Amino acid sequence: MDRSTLATHRDFLKDTLRLTIDFRQTDQNCGVEPPPLQKPPREGQSLIPLPGADSRQTFAGTDLLDAIAGRVSHRRYKAEPLALDELALLLWATQGVREVLHPGCALRTVPSAGCRHAFETYLVISNVTTLAPGLYRYLPMEHALVFEHQRDDLRTELSAAVLGQAFVASAPVTFVWTVIPYRMEWRYQLAAHRVIAMDVGHVCQNLYLACAAISAGACAIAAYHQQGMDLLLGVDGEEEFVLYLAPVGKV
Repeated sequence: MDRSTLATHRDFLKDTLRLTIDFRQTDQNCGVEPPPLQKPPREGQSLIPLPGADSRQTFAGTDLLDAIAGRVSHRRYKAEPLALDELALLLWATQGVREVLHPGCALRTVPSAGCRHAFETYLVISNVTTLAPGLYRYLPMEHALVFEHQRDDLRTELSAAVLGQAFVASAPVTFVWTVIPYRMEWRYQLAAHRVIAMDVGHVCQNLYLACAAISAGACAIAAYHQQGMDLLLGVDGEEEFVLYLAPVGKV
């Protein structure tokens, strides 16, 4: 990409940051019902319950200051699996629900502009105890998983979609966050697009810190082929698309 193209994109970013929005005209203020807090399971999908609050007490001794001071990206992982309660901890830390205030608003473990939480969490799992390899999605309202699909070449597809970064596909689990922009646009119109990227950063930071509680590590990934990742997850690339991902494994 040449410098003139980069400058054009930079100008677009600056224009977005300077947007003045008439919030009286948002769908929220026009009385439109808020979008659902999460994508529902498809017909025929069964919920896989995850260990709850009791299991988190096992990890309560980790010192937060040590986790912050020692935060680092890890690209090499041990061969051992993640336990299901460890995965449950990471999911709770990154998108867990603390309280549903009303049908359009839920407080979670991470901050979000206007409490909109525009993300869905998908998991490419290859080595988690009691779970068959495949693609799963997290349902934060139920603190449960649903199985999406499994293909023999899933890890190969993932490696190709992240531009050959083989360590991503070799991890026991790779978190993939998609965004459903309208969840944020409902409240903020075009201003939504300047806070969505910030919000997903909050999510991934919590993943890094929670990994310290289970002797695991993560590596945030922003270099990927957009269409390839969207196809792998089965999302349409318009109303929902991949925004960020992070492999996780024991270190």
